[in-house]
Parts: sequence; structure tokens; C-alpha cells
Amino acid sequence: MPSTSTPAGGPQGPRIDIHREQDLREWSRKLDATPEQLKEAVQAVGDSADDVEMHLKGSRSTTNSDRMSGEAPRH
Repeated sequence: MPSTSTPAGGPQGPRIDIHREQDLREWSRKLDATPEQLKEAVQAVGDSADDVEMHLKGSRSTTNSDRMSGEAPRH
């Protein structure tokens, strides 16, 4: 079965194949998300990279990097 990943500018835009380890790594880095967050987003909105990006942006008000570097210790 062919991969559903298509290069940017493809007829339907880029797709994320969560079953390909390389796609998970690349898109996780590009979208500043963990592989788990990426998988959840694809399950929620489908494999369109644009839709996944919008879903991830809407589901968090800060990036993971911001959250990790600015998180105050809990008491």
C-alpha cells in the first residue's frame, strides 16, 4: 500500500502518515508536538498536515517548549 505522505504542494497538501516513524519524527519537530500528540490530532481531524497544525494550535495556548521552560514547580 503506498504511503499517504505527499510532499508540500501536492494536490491535496501534505499528509501525515502516523504509521511511518520518519513522518512522526519530522512532523513532531515541525509542529512542536510529541508523537503522541500528533497521533491524537490525526485521529481527531484526519491526516491533513494543515488540519493537524490548526488542531494542535487550538488545543494549547503555548508551545511545548514554552511550557517546559516556563513551568513553575508545583507544591
